[in-house]
Amino acid sequence: MLEVLKDGSTAAARSLERLARRQSGGPDVEPAVRRILESVRKKGDRALLEWTHKLDGVRLRRRDLVVGEREIDRAAASVDPSVRRALERAHTRIARFHRLQRQRGFERREPGLRTGMRVTPLRRVGVYVPGGAAAYPSTVLMNVVPARVAGVADITVVTPPSADGIRAEVLAAARMAGATRIVRAGGAQAVAALAFGTETVAAVDKIVGPGNIYVATAKRLVFGTVDIDMVAGPSEVLVVADSSATPEYVAADMLAQAEHDPLAAAVCLTTSLSVGRRVAVELERQLCGLERRDVARRSLRRYGTILHVASLERAAELANEIAPEHLELMVRRPRRVLPSFTNAGAIFLGPLSAETLGDYAAGPNHVLPTGGTARFASPLGVYDFVKRTSIIEVGRGGLAGVGPTAACLAEAEGLTAHAAAVRRRMEST
Repeated sequence: MLEVLKDGSTAAARSLERLARRQSGGPDVEPAVRRILESVRKKGDRALLEWTHKLDGVRLRRRDLVVGEREIDRAAASVDPSVRRALERAHTRIARFHRLQRQRGFERREPGLRTGMRVTPLRRVGVYVPGGAAAYPSTVLMNVVPARVAGVADITVVTPPSADGIRAEVLAAARMAGATRIVRAGGAQAVAALAFGTETVAAVDKIVGPGNIYVATAKRLVFGTVDIDMVAGPSEVLVVADSSATPEYVAADMLAQAEHDPLAAAVCLTTSLSVGRRVAVELERQLCGLERRDVARRSLRRYGTILHVASLERAAELANEIAPEHLELMVRRPRRVLPSFTNAGAIFLGPLSAETLGDYAAGPNHVLPTGGTARFASPLGVYDFVKRTSIIEVGRGGLAGVGPTAACLAEAEGLTAHAAAVRRRMEST
């Protein structure tokens, strides 16, 4: 059972330090990933198929890489009707939320000068969906829907194959969300195919979606050749609880993160010592009924923390330092204290706002910054699938207005050719 630690104690400081220093891979990962990337870049489909056989244990032919329409039809028809309806409802809510994020360009006019910004969608996007024994149709929806809402015309979904094939729910979700094609490939080799292109897989402009340490490392290494959404780390939740919090709910939400991964973090900051102790008891009680209790227990032992703090102000200070992926405010007046909490991927207000609702069906995106990157990063959204271009049109009046300023600053920087390019126009007009 977790011990309730006192803020400021040596044990509390050690626990918070462990959170900050979580690592999701060893030093041997990057060299291995570089070998995979380089082989796919040079050999294309042949390397993609070789690595798929070697790492996933599935032997494919080139014509098998892209999932056929008939297979997708059969898969969509085989999905349990209740699951299909849930996917449809989630799709509707996710699309409705993300349509509110659409950006428009603008134009500003003044005598002799027009300036503006044009917003255009990316041409091609690749979406990585974890696979194997698990099925993540929610990941498909959360990544493909905002790309489609943004206007991306070509969306390739890649997902690791297994001996039993790709899960029907994933195929159904990809069709529902509007993916252009689905490719049987996973790991660093799939990232390489998306970044560099192969005979079968067209190179994309951006790669999004979660994956294991090999996928995350591959995305980091191809950044610059293509854009990426983020380098995602292990999942995390931080619950701020006062004396009004329900310990059963707090423990349930901590376990919902802990069951993800032994590296997942579940933290409770509470102003009530009594609530903290009851949360610890609830964690132990609820663990016994979990299918993934071994994973959750390992997570809690390494990165589970219950910390007793003096005030909600102190809780906000710590939360903003940790900058968690998910932040829950289980306090009497969550909206009153909300402005104090500035660093989080997503914030859940009140006792009924379970983080799981955000994972699947509330509407906002569940692809969130992790590992403290919520200090500067944002959830995945429509804005990740567009680019902004500045537009400048100068006439005679505009040249007379801004030309001397530009020429003066160029000369001050020692860039005389820059200044000359402006002064020649000013002299000729």
